[in-house]
Amino acid sequence: MSEEIEKKASYCLNCKVKPCSLKGCPLNNNIPEFIKLVKEKKYFEAYKILSKTTVLQGVCGRICPHEKQCQGSCVRGIKGEPVSIGDLEAFVFDKAIIEEKHSLLEFYKDEINQNKVFYDKKKVAIIGGGPAGLTCAAFLAKSGVNVTIYEKYNYLGGLLVYGIPDFRLPKEIVKETVNQVLNLGVNVKYNQELGKNLKLKDLEQEYDAIFLSIGANKSSKMDIEGEGLKGVYGGNELLEYDLHPSYKGKKVAVIGGGNVAMDCARTIKRLGASEIKVVYRRAREQMPAENKEIEDSIKEGVKFLFQHNIVKVLGNGKVEKMELIKTQLVEKEGESRLVPVNIENSNYIEDIDYIIMALGSKPENFVSNLGLELNKWGNVEINENYQTSNPKIYSGGDLAGVKGTVAWAAKSGREAAKSILENMSKIGTTTN
Repeated sequence: MSEEIEKKASYCLNCKVKPCSLKGCPLNNNIPEFIKLVKEKKYFEAYKILSKTTVLQGVCGRICPHEKQCQGSCVRGIKGEPVSIGDLEAFVFDKAIIEEKHSLLEFYKDEINQNKVFYDKKKVAIIGGGPAGLTCAAFLAKSGVNVTIYEKYNYLGGLLVYGIPDFRLPKEIVKETVNQVLNLGVNVKYNQELGKNLKLKDLEQEYDAIFLSIGANKSSKMDIEGEGLKGVYGGNELLEYDLHPSYKGKKVAVIGGGNVAMDCARTIKRLGASEIKVVYRRAREQMPAENKEIEDSIKEGVKFLFQHNIVKVLGNGKVEKMELIKTQLVEKEGESRLVPVNIENSNYIEDIDYIIMALGSKPENFVSNLGLELNKWGNVEINENYQTSNPKIYSGGDLAGVKGTVAWAAKSGREAAKSILENMSKIGTTTN
């Protein structure tokens, strides 16, 4: 163990009340216990502790908003710096799985064999191989269920591959994470896209349950004048399809304040843009992006226009300028945080070559044709058991409007798996 990791592990107080786990971590990972085992240099034992609640150790250790989740609830952080929980979680995965060549199957093997007696004839289809789908697949497979993932691409990982740049999450970590899940006996059918060559009705005839986790990666729009001009892009689509124009020597504006906005800005900077400005209508302290991502963006030369809003895109067929307006933050009844209000007559115009809208996302249009109830935002409606309006179909992650972090998506997959298993145990074998 390196001196740095040893120092980070030793800094943990191993609190009995575990606020980092019970309050801060969406997955409720037993953080003090796994760090205690790191101190004892029992790395696979630490990995096994984490594997009771998650299969995304190497991923979440790198990209979770730790300051707002586990580390934000750390007792050490009250009077000083919190424990570096993310770094320690990533270290455990790398050490136990990549370096020491252990596997998730080693830990789950006995449980799989015990449960196959009852669940071996059960079949579940998972549509979408992102964080929620992979987690659901793993927790079903370890219970002996026959699981098949239907994936629209020729690889698994979802936004872990196409939505998060390699400088934040190395693709080899995602690949190894996927392999750990598949080695549990999970089957995969690639190039299967719901709404095209894959139909829910057909799967309902073949499987005992279906888990929908296709994400919600359609970029939201502002509906402002000029938004349809050439040169205005959706941030989610840019990252997913990697269809970037040439940014060399160009000025680019990224509209939004979340991690997608930071990923877009940092990616575009690496692709040669001469100037990148992030336009955010609130103050920095209100930005949903993790502070580390903001700091890294600043270090890399990204500029920020806080308390600014875009009101118009100008150009003759393509983007040439943008009209911005300054905002002030005011209290409004019924709102939990300050609301940005445009300051009258503070408009000004700037030259710009490309504009990236990174304002959030919503499900694809075809979701409304699935025959499932949707909420007012267009997400699939689910109950407390992650069931949709069709009791045989479950959903999680962004598609179901679950909180937008990988850990929350993974939790929805895990909890949906538990609900599926509970329902199966009640109704018995129903496979056609």
